Amino acid sequence: MTVSFDLPHLVAALGYPENAAVNQRIPKKMLVETGAPTAADKRAITDGIDDIHWLAALKPGTVGIPAYQDEARDYLEIAILSISLRPEAKASRIAELVHRAIPYPTFLMAQSQGGISISLAHKRWAQNEAGKTVLDGDILEANLYSTERPDLVELFVDALPLEKQPRSSLHALYQGWMDTVLALQTAFVTGVFCISSSREQAAERHRALQESRRLQTELGRLRSLAAKERQVAKQVELNLAIKRIQVDLGVILGKL
Repeated sequence: MTVSFDLPHLVAALGYPENAAVNQRIPKKMLVETGAPTAADKRAITDGIDDIHWLAALKPGTVGIPAYQDEARDYLEIAILSISLRPEAKASRIAELVHRAIPYPTFLMAQSQGGISISLAHKRWAQNEAGKTVLDGDILEANLYSTERPDLVELFVDALPLEKQPRSSLHALYQGWMDTVLALQTAFVTGVFCISSSREQAAERHRALQESRRLQTELGRLRSLAAKERQVAKQVELNLAIKRIQVDLGVILGKL
């Protein structure tokens, strides 16, 4: 069974007030001019995107949540955007380009033939360019379709509403959504959807997920080498390495 949420369902789940709605189309030309550093990126945007819409602007005046400012960033607004992708689109690269082009932290929903994905990324001031913002840390992404555990996706969408997120500042709100995405990524590994009880626990989960992916990649590499190896001594050495990685992976998964 596959569960795939359409865009109106997801927008309704966010639960932002009507006065935050913008509902304006963004020309692809703007992204090409501001967010595509290479000719290949320009083609990725031009050929991969059908349309882009700015759905809402979450500001102190529209959602009643204070702005946030420190030495690294100034969160005066969170942008809610949607993009429709063509079948041949380079989805992950396009999402990165959109996050780079929009000066505000952005809740991005990308709709394709496979379903909808959500991505978020923190922003900070550029060190060498006054008034410019750059990505700060990883882009977190969640694909809202699962052939094995559609119930996890439903729990994730149920956890998205604005009223269920931190409200101390726009930065805290955005981080709350990122931690919710992280909870879904974790759930796809553990089989259990659970929001982190603290920012520290969420950060530990993120580190554990990154390490588990690294170990899984290394495990695949070693297994491929072992399958091709004909020398018995080398096979024994590789199998021992595989067992060590499996033990390490078990420890890491226990932290999730």
